[in-house]
Amino acid sequence: MTITDAPLEKRPAKRRIVLSVLLWLLVAPGALWFLGRVFGLERGLLIMLFAGTPFVAAWTWIPFLIALITKRWPIAAVAGVVAFGMAVCVLPRALPDFDKGPSEGVELRVLTANLLFSGADPAQIVQMVRDNDVAVLAVQEFTPRGEAALKAAGIAELLPYQQLAPEYGASGSGLYSRYPMTDQGSRRNGGGFQQAYATIQPTGAAPVYVESVHPLAPAHPTMFAGWSTDIREQLPADPAATPRILLGDFNATLDHKVLRELIATGYRDAADAVGDGLVPSWPSRGGSNGLVTIDHVLVDERIGVREVDVHDVTDSDHRAVYASLTVPAAS
Repeated sequence: MTITDAPLEKRPAKRRIVLSVLLWLLVAPGALWFLGRVFGLERGLLIMLFAGTPFVAAWTWIPFLIALITKRWPIAAVAGVVAFGMAVCVLPRALPDFDKGPSEGVELRVLTANLLFSGADPAQIVQMVRDNDVAVLAVQEFTPRGEAALKAAGIAELLPYQQLAPEYGASGSGLYSRYPMTDQGSRRNGGGFQQAYATIQPTGAAPVYVESVHPLAPAHPTMFAGWSTDIREQLPADPAATPRILLGDFNATLDHKVLRELIATGYRDAADAVGDGLVPSWPSRGGSNGLVTIDHVLVDERIGVREVDVHDVTDSDHRAVYASLTVPAAS
């Protein structure tokens, strides 16, 4: 071996070390994200970042495949655990559940739409109600202008019963129903948003509680605590009470622990149940279908899910979520 040969022999070893270090650096963020997701470490800016968990889950397969191809077995083992764990967290949302709830009962079709300060096209909203035979419409960011626009577009002809709390800005809320309402009202959550609620009784069905949900958005550090509190203070499911449907702009995805804890009280996410849990709903302006899924229909486990669809809404940054449900029949 000559003196000039020695550096050539060392170069492959150095390259292997450099590649291994780079792979570990690629694996580390996904591993930390996975731990944060599993243990619900949504704090500060992580609240907003966790909404992107499905994208990170897809990314974790890249370092795993590179490690396999380059035969970095220890790295591949760790990367594989991370990729598989993230898939377990995310992939079930794209697969229909075996248990979608009861199939026997009365069909109830609901629609929720964030109107973006009531700038959304009212005629389009009314047409969605008509085309989908919707019996309950929940609206958020509902202003006096939006109330007048929906009235002019003919909403009362389809859904004559109303519990409305319009306000200027983003805090207004409303419920429209085909069926008479009882025990109706509106409550202001800690974040300052109205949430209209009522009990309805579809023909042939037992009473059902519905609420238009709109927690504070975690858009600024001063809002983080209020966001968490607003979701924690949503009505939990109660098997001893009237079955509940919470629908609206939750400003949270299924990757947020606080929302999963609410669901765990006895709800099911309608889109998740039918395999549409990864269909995005926000932000959808400018021809985009959105990036994250923050608009939800949560139903009591005594209520079945038949179908879910997500619709673009002109001049809103949210897509509307439609769900066909099966509510308990009257006893």
